[in-house]
Amino acid sequence: MPVRVVDTPTPSSQPSPGQDANAGQPSPPTCSLLSPGRCFDGTQNVSSLQKDEAWKVNVRIHGYDPEQGYLCGTMEALNVPLADTPVVTFWEGEVVDAKNYTFFTGKWEASPEDDIRHWSKFPSFTPLLSQIETDGGKSLDLSNYPHIFMRWKEQYFVNVGVDCGLTIAGFYYVCFSCSDGSISGFYYDPNSRSLN
Repeated sequence: MPVRVVDTPTPSSQPSPGQDANAGQPSPPTCSLLSPGRCFDGTQNVSSLQKDEAWKVNVRIHGYDPEQGYLCGTMEALNVPLADTPVVTFWEGEVVDAKNYTFFTGKWEASPEDDIRHWSKFPSFTPLLSQIETDGGKSLDLSNYPHIFMRWKEQYFVNVGVDCGLTIAGFYYVCFSCSDGSISGFYYDPNSRSLN
């Protein structure tokens, strides 16, 4: 799901506010390009044995709480086969910050092997891999890392019924670049045996 920024302000990453006195962990990453109201557009490539498709998608961030490692938004998929209108879903996300969430999902039927396989598709993850293999990434300080890693889980369809022919059983592994606001992601569906 490569996605790019619609409105591109002057890129600027805000420095981390430092240590969180309550948790004893560095504060989660902050980025001025990832905030409520931001809109992104791009393409979601859907591949299966029968077909390859590219859906236009629009993403809007509705809420972001970096201290809790939480964000939410909507995703609108255009030109979806079998759908008469764009399909809008509401999603909630987890920010991987080693404080609230680690790189290991621990739910949604994703194994640690699934997690490593999907995170490893992002080149920006490679420098972190050895530490994650050592302690699960719990000792990582991601507060100044130039990328923000997240999981986005679609919760429900906003404008269509569950009989629309699509599933939201899986979730997205997402990498956000703080320097240019680009987003890329990979969908994991536990019901699919293909490499997502």
